[in-house]
Amino acid sequence: MSNPTPIPYSTTVHIRDSCLCLHAQRAARALARRFDTALKALGLTNQQFSLMMALNRPEPPPMGPVARLLAMDRTTLTAALKPLERRGWIAVEPDPKDKRGRRLRLTPDGTAVLSAAVPIWRAVHAEIEAELTVDSDVLRQGMLEVSV
Repeated sequence: MSNPTPIPYSTTVHIRDSCLCLHAQRAARALARRFDTALKALGLTNQQFSLMMALNRPEPPPMGPVARLLAMDRTTLTAALKPLERRGWIAVEPDPKDKRGRRLRLTPDGTAVLSAAVPIWRAVHAEIEAELTVDSDVLRQGMLEVSV
């Protein structure tokens, strides 16, 4: 391999200051830490909260739509489900319409944990929205447009 051309430090500074991906990742990590801290008393992470909320539907959803909603691949979703299943908070069951598929269901214990988590989420979410210097609906819409 030949000697690579050095990248000027000014390029590093420009990317550090303007990279949308870097800033989105930093914001996501900061938000995740706040929710993780708040939900810790329940033994729940923000990722687990989001996953369990994605299962809170009238009918147990199949894995595919849940993975898409959470922007995960099925392998990552499967790994994320395992600790929740071990704790008895969710059940992974055969799809009655297609025995090859799986449906994801909150258990009564999972519903109880999720019910206790919702007021915590609401309080932290309200705190964060109050700290924003931009309209939260505009911010959400902008993130949605990028993620689609």
